[in-house]
Amino acid sequence: MINVFGSLVGEEELEEVRSSLKAQWLGIGPKTASFEAAFAQRLDLPHFTLLDSGSNALYMAVKLLDLPPESEVVVPSFTWISCAHAAVLCGCRPAFCDVDYETHNATVETISRALTKKTRAIMVVHYGGLPVPVEKLAQFGLPVIEDAAHAVDSRRQGRACGGLGDIGIYSFDAVKNLAMGEGGGITTKDPARAARARQLRYCGIGKSGFEASANKDRWWEYNVTDFFPKMLPSDIAASIGLAQLRKLDRMQARRRQLWDLYQKEFSSLPWLLRPQEAAEGDRHSYFTYCIRLPGGRRDAFAKYLYQNGIYSTLRYHPLHLNPIYQSQAKLPVCERLNEEALSLPLHPGISDADAADIIQAVKKFRA
Repeated sequence: MINVFGSLVGEEELEEVRSSLKAQWLGIGPKTASFEAAFAQRLDLPHFTLLDSGSNALYMAVKLLDLPPESEVVVPSFTWISCAHAAVLCGCRPAFCDVDYETHNATVETISRALTKKTRAIMVVHYGGLPVPVEKLAQFGLPVIEDAAHAVDSRRQGRACGGLGDIGIYSFDAVKNLAMGEGGGITTKDPARAARARQLRYCGIGKSGFEASANKDRWWEYNVTDFFPKMLPSDIAASIGLAQLRKLDRMQARRRQLWDLYQKEFSSLPWLLRPQEAAEGDRHSYFTYCIRLPGGRRDAFAKYLYQNGIYSTLRYHPLHLNPIYQSQAKLPVCERLNEEALSLPLHPGISDADAADIIQAVKKFRA
């Protein structure tokens, strides 16, 4: 079976992990600091804090805004549940907005329809790695959280996605463009928020050990300034991340190669709508190749691919349709995508033979 998502790990990652094991660094340590510095430098971020997951980074992002209870956070419905969960877990309410049919991203128009007197923040997702023009959201005068989980290599007019709004988050889970197994991170332009993020990730402990104690004869004492769960990364994950970061350009080149091949080969299929290219001056991360099949053919197509050894999926279901959120929103584009969208295999582990099989199978489907 050809997997729809995947990573590419090998000797480079093994060597990095081996060195951490030899040094007895299993938890947070020097590799964590090295990854944070290298990642921030690559993306030209003023601050970057490594965490244990992208989902926890979203929760921390909302927490850092210090929103009043029952505040509304605008969230695109066509995304992963952690975006909405982050608002709820911080005592807020997700206000779901629709997305654009071509880009799958929230827009000024779809966001404006979700605004109320209780709106205190906006969350946007660079879906599949396609940049959202975050600068256009300044007109709302609200803090913007960027979910750049798909967009580790995406740029908007030369600037790294995740660093465009007030707070940005990244995901480094097992299938992301840069994969640690589990991991995430958060960035912000505000030095005070950046310092607080580092404090929060260790159960809200302001300082610990020798530096925390006013009485240096009792260096084991510490002070706690926030109620917060532990979100510390490990040097094992950071080791993998360092190796992945060094070969990210190579992995991205393969993703781009596969993307361009699909775009070319599927251009003659009238029953298949291809994904949107990045705007001029922007850069895509090619996290997923999400097509659309209008006319009720999507499910039959997915089953056909599976029978031919090709796994496909719709990773993100419209959140407003999930009863847990008790949403009354009517979002026609999200609901349409729920019936038409499908992600085909796209990752650096796909061989030329795999790609040929995928293309052949797609072209043989009788729509």
